[in-house]
Amino acid sequence: MAQHTIPIVDLNDYISGDANSKSTFINALGKAYEEFGFVSVKNHGIPDAVVNEYYKSVESFFALPTDEKLKYEIKELAGQRGYTSFGREHAKGSTAPDLKEFWQMGQIVEDNDPIKSQYPDNVNVGEIEHFNELGISLYKAFEKTGTIMLQAIANYLHIDENYFDKHVHNGNSILRAIHYPPISAEPASSIRAEQHEDINLITLLVGASAEGLQLLDKKNEWLPITAPEGCIIVNVGDMLQRLTNNKLSSTTHRVVNPKRELWHTHRYSIPFFMHPRSEMDLTCLDSCVTAENPLAYEPITAGDYLTERLIEIGLLKK
Repeated sequence: MAQHTIPIVDLNDYISGDANSKSTFINALGKAYEEFGFVSVKNHGIPDAVVNEYYKSVESFFALPTDEKLKYEIKELAGQRGYTSFGREHAKGSTAPDLKEFWQMGQIVEDNDPIKSQYPDNVNVGEIEHFNELGISLYKAFEKTGTIMLQAIANYLHIDENYFDKHVHNGNSILRAIHYPPISAEPASSIRAEQHEDINLITLLVGASAEGLQLLDKKNEWLPITAPEGCIIVNVGDMLQRLTNNKLSSTTHRVVNPKRELWHTHRYSIPFFMHPRSEMDLTCLDSCVTAENPLAYEPITAGDYLTERLIEIGLLKK
């Protein structure tokens, strides 16, 4: 299958463009999310140098001996901080473990916000120089860009542009670094990460080190996608789909195995899962509930919804 380029938008049109450019961006973004649930974003403001250096440090971390990495796995944190070993996570509705290991870091509260007490401390790695500092820099860059993207989404939904700001300030967002190791034997499945939808509001993804990402389109066909050079991918998560009563699509996606001649290669990926504060009310927006689109979801908070989903994917025990 040929790689497909999903719609591309230029964030500069929203940030620094005139009123017409801003309006064009908002409409193109909303159309992409209603049709695909995914969009490529150029001029996104996330520094290439930080991304590249963090990728290098991530590769160094995953190359550590297993015993070294396991020192950073704290299972009671449900995969929300530190290291999660190979095969521990699975997709909702699947019992087959995903063929990956990953690292996660969370919010860095710096303004005496009482919400700090809700978040476990991040886990610091001692073996890799600048690993922790690079992660913090990348986290903050993702958070800044994600906040702007949510402002544009609010405009598309005809609600206050800053609707999401207070909900994502010191929100429960996660920076994840994923490693898909080489395939050493005939795999039981052609899937590295089973089909799933993201839990959060939006996910921002800087270029993976190899192809493999596919989304399930409106024709129920798997569409291989890739972001053009210099772009990031930003997709809708289940929380945003729920808030908009299905107006914006949280699209099913997966990561498939490479061709046999590339089995010896590693795949790395760095997504940023933008979560709100746990008290955010995900009750469907009134403007998204109509006779043609009746209410689809019961009220729930972001925190309670996250707990439900972490249990479903095997990271949290009941």
